Amino acid sequence: MELEKVSLDINDGVAVLKLNDPEAMNAVSLPMLQSLKQALDVIEDRESKVRALVITGEGRAFCAGANLKNRKPADPDDPDNTVATLDVYYHPMLKRIRDLKAPVITAVNGAAAGAGMSLAITGDLVYAARSAYFMQAFINIGLVPDAGSTFILPRLIGKARAAKMMMLGERVPAEKALEWGMITEVVDDDKLMETVMALAERMAKGPTKAYSFIRKALAATWANNYDQQLELEYNLQIRASKTYDYTEGTTAFREKRPAKFEGR
Repeated sequence: MELEKVSLDINDGVAVLKLNDPEAMNAVSLPMLQSLKQALDVIEDRESKVRALVITGEGRAFCAGANLKNRKPADPDDPDNTVATLDVYYHPMLKRIRDLKAPVITAVNGAAAGAGMSLAITGDLVYAARSAYFMQAFINIGLVPDAGSTFILPRLIGKARAAKMMMLGERVPAEKALEWGMITEVVDDDKLMETVMALAERMAKGPTKAYSFIRKALAATWANNYDQQLELEYNLQIRASKTYDYTEGTTAFREKRPAKFEGR
């Protein structure tokens, strides 16, 4: 599926959503945000049968953040200004990604800065090319980190490191991001997509509903106390135990054969 500034390909249950404006280092523009909305419509459609989502960038960058070239001052009555796009486009998009029924893998092929970094670290699994880097660039133009950064980043790397990234606006190389626990794995540049696609294909053949329930549990853990999280686990486990994939998984275990999950 070809969209403006974005491309979407779906094959055998794996959707590859690619930010596609390489001349601008895939900086997020209004047309790109509109296309991302359309792409998510397709991904969420049951007819698309998406069971794993890969998000990556075209060219040498994952995403350089917001494209400020044609943005207007922060007039709250103008829907085409930097601040308004957060509420109208970014927030709904990020919530939809959070609530997807399929696991999300981000393949960070290069620079991930500003809102681009926020998007990169929303993945359940974050794989980065060895040459990639992460940057909270907001402070360099006098803005506050957004698109979920202030929620996700401190929970990944701790307050001290998050504050350093946000207040100094310096690049963090992929290897350092891995050391800090920000990302899942670092891969040689020429092996990134091969590695990620193999993982996505494996997960697309897995127990999709269980992945969805795990996503729910992880999303809730920071807001819940211990008792609430135990209750959530209990309720999710009841739902998981009623799926076809649970029956297939336990049957395959008893029969000493690989399970053939169907995502239902």
